[in-house]
Amino acid sequence: MPISDLIGYLAAALTTCSFVPQALHTFRTRDVTGISLGMYSVFTVGIALWLVYGLALAAWPIVVAPAITLVLAGAILGMKLVYGERRPR
Repeated sequence: MPISDLIGYLAAALTTCSFVPQALHTFRTRDVTGISLGMYSVFTVGIALWLVYGLALAAWPIVVAPAITLVLAGAILGMKLVYGERRPR
C-alpha cells in the first residue's frame, strides 16, 4: 500500500473518530447549548456532499469516512434541533 493511501486512511480515521466524544457527550447529557446550529447544519451538508463525491469516484476512503461522520454529525444536529430550546438540568 502506498504511503499516500496510508496517510489518507489515517486522516479519515482520525477525523471521523473525533466526532465520537462529542456525540457520546451530547447523547448522555442532552446539553446542546454550546453547539452551533448553523455550523453543524453546514458541516452536515458538506459531509453529505463528500459522501456523494466519494461514491462518484468509487473512492472508498472518501465513502466510508464521510458515511460514518455523517451519521455522527447528523445525530448531533438532530439532538440540537430536538433539545436546542431546552436548558440542561
